[in-house]
Amino acid sequence: MSNLISRVIDTITPNLNEDFALLSQGSEALIDALENTGRQTLSSGLGLAEGYATRIGTDLLSSSVSSLVNRGSLLAANVCLAPAGIGNTPDTIYDGFFVGANGRTFPPTTSLNQIPAVNPSDGRTPNETLIYINGINTTKEGQAASLQAIADRTGARVIGIHNATEGMITDLGQCITDKLDKGRNPAVDTLADTVYNEIKAGRSVHLMAHSQGGLITSRALNHVSQRLRMEDGFSRAQTERLLGLVSVETFGAAAGHYPDGPRYVHYINRDDPVPSLFGLGWDIDRFNPTLHAGRGAVVHRFTDVHLNPIASHSFEDVYLPRRVPFDQARRGHF
Repeated sequence: MSNLISRVIDTITPNLNEDFALLSQGSEALIDALENTGRQTLSSGLGLAEGYATRIGTDLLSSSVSSLVNRGSLLAANVCLAPAGIGNTPDTIYDGFFVGANGRTFPPTTSLNQIPAVNPSDGRTPNETLIYINGINTTKEGQAASLQAIADRTGARVIGIHNATEGMITDLGQCITDKLDKGRNPAVDTLADTVYNEIKAGRSVHLMAHSQGGLITSRALNHVSQRLRMEDGFSRAQTERLLGLVSVETFGAAAGHYPDGPRYVHYINRDDPVPSLFGLGWDIDRFNPTLHAGRGAVVHRFTDVHLNPIASHSFEDVYLPRRVPFDQARRGHF
């Protein structure tokens, strides 16, 4: 696994002759990790795989390489690495569905005010609603646990938009297509429709996203911007003004570009390889012209070092405890 990490870090631009070999090597290493050292090491591999997916998801990536995640040689690994809890009920039946209180799911066409949200367990009265989009390899049950953790931390009502998992390898392929804005992702569609409908009605929207959820959020907001320009005939200034109703918080996100208009706060752990290598990057990357956090964005970088650097990607253990109220964060007070 250390050899794989070194090869990814040393990669500056995609080497199309080595992409499949590296993916295959990663799959074999992850299977060995599952057999030999258990779920903690597997989680580390999953985070690295997600980051690698976004790394090779560039305009330089050929369509032949993009299709490698569907190769039969990787299907067995996908089954072995499927997260616990899928069982006989595929998690994909909830893809793009809303998740509310007690893990109940609701179709994407459901109005937000018809979804019973997750509330703080200490009985506090919420004063806002947050929408949370999860990252890679997370079941509906896993997201439901995160929704409760967010509600308890923030004091808000929380509703999820589920980014379903089909196992690590297939999820990795979806990271690539999200990066390229290719193919359909139900979570992107639900989020884009929700944001569009809410802001067209003059209502504000507050989003939180972790890891691949950041890619989904970036992609969905771009779709909303395009829809406002092309379908509604808004000017760029009008579009950005309406998108100003959207507040976005990302945590260890793998996206490196966000549209202007929304108000952003991005949390990045310097020890987390996913945002550092494949998202908005390290401190020096604030000068990188290929990355764009969104006009006026606040990027909060902090350092939380773990012996296993992938553990630094944890939403509930690393990022959520450092989250401060949004307006406070926008003032730079962390």
